[in-house]
Amino acid sequence: MTGSGPVRLGLRENASQFALLVAITAFVGAMVGLERSTLPVIGRQDFGLASNAAVLSFIVAFGLSKAVTNLGAGALAQRLGRRRLLVAGWLIALPVPLLVGVAPSWALVVVANALLGVNQGLAWSMTVVMKIDLVGPRRRGLALGLNEAAGYGGVAIAAVGSGWLASTLAPRDVLVVAAAVIAMTALALSVLFVRDTAGHVALEQASHDEDSVAPRLRSAFADATWRRPALRSCSQAGLVNNLNDGLAWGLVPLFLAAHGASLREVGVVAGIYPAVWGAGQIFTGHWSDRVGRKPLIVAGMLLQAAALGTLALSDGRFAVAAVAAVLLGVGTALVYPTLIAAISDAVAPIARAPTVGVYRFWRDMGYAAGGLIAGTVADALGFGAAIAVVAGLTAASGAWVAFDLRPGEGPVDGDNLRLTGGQQVLAGHTRT
Repeated sequence: MTGSGPVRLGLRENASQFALLVAITAFVGAMVGLERSTLPVIGRQDFGLASNAAVLSFIVAFGLSKAVTNLGAGALAQRLGRRRLLVAGWLIALPVPLLVGVAPSWALVVVANALLGVNQGLAWSMTVVMKIDLVGPRRRGLALGLNEAAGYGGVAIAAVGSGWLASTLAPRDVLVVAAAVIAMTALALSVLFVRDTAGHVALEQASHDEDSVAPRLRSAFADATWRRPALRSCSQAGLVNNLNDGLAWGLVPLFLAAHGASLREVGVVAGIYPAVWGAGQIFTGHWSDRVGRKPLIVAGMLLQAAALGTLALSDGRFAVAAVAAVLLGVGTALVYPTLIAAISDAVAPIARAPTVGVYRFWRDMGYAAGGLIAGTVADALGFGAAIAVVAGLTAASGAWVAFDLRPGEGPVDGDNLRLTGGQQVLAGHTRT
């Protein structure tokens, strides 16, 4: 679906499309939230899995497929269009609840989660990039804060709701029915109402080097992985952030259950973390527009490390775990939208999709790393040791950002960007 009116940059100017994309992001998050308080327990109860590494294999499959999809989605967005990839993501989500529902073995659940990773890689990547396209550079942090708040608000609501329902109904039935409803609703919204944002990219790009072209994937990968300090420091921080999120998703429910927590208590802790994370991003994204990206990223990673250290020492006590979940949510809220904003600051608009795709590749590889590290260490040394190891890695990541991230690198900073009246003034070019 394409729009017939003039193309303009800005949150207010694109309020209806922005709000629609916010709603769709909430559905994307809810697909994952359904699993946070149910799927590890399903692995234990329905499939009799004794090994923590075996249970967490679904997170490894999810992380790998999502990471690779992010990489491809960033490159394909320039060629195929953002909206087409968004619709494709929801089409791929449709078989997920069916596969979980009929799975005779855990292997098919792992396959379903690989498809869920593809859905997340396409749908969440495109809603992120499309929101950045719509608002332009001035309100980028706020836009990303709203985006991530919606997504992780969806995670929180689904995690708490599914945990509550699973305490009285069969956990697998709860997951299957809710996931099917969410996927079909989001697909309908994407097909009927979402418009592509190619015109917004062209408008913003016109204020930069008009002869520039989108970088090849190989070049974007090198830039975001090792060549450019601002990008590589964000990529590693994103990976470690999702490494500890993978631990919170897969290992913490087992940790609490092993210490006698009920499914409702597991659902509460599983929901507190993304709820605080989601709501906090509304403020932290906007805050990063004012004070800069680096202070929030460093502080957030260190706070996450402190929260995980508290959890490791909690002996599974529900009250302590709830406090740790709040602290972890605050730390992640400081980091999550700010990292994507920092990546977007450092590249031209036409390079945004492939570069964000590479960043999201590394970020979501953290799920695979988290599942492997947490499961293996927990089997060998216990839950507390696994959580402590991830806490140490998170603190080290924050130190890396403190030394390696150079504020102001890239085409967008406070000296070449301002708002004047109803016009956007970008690098000396005026657009109304």
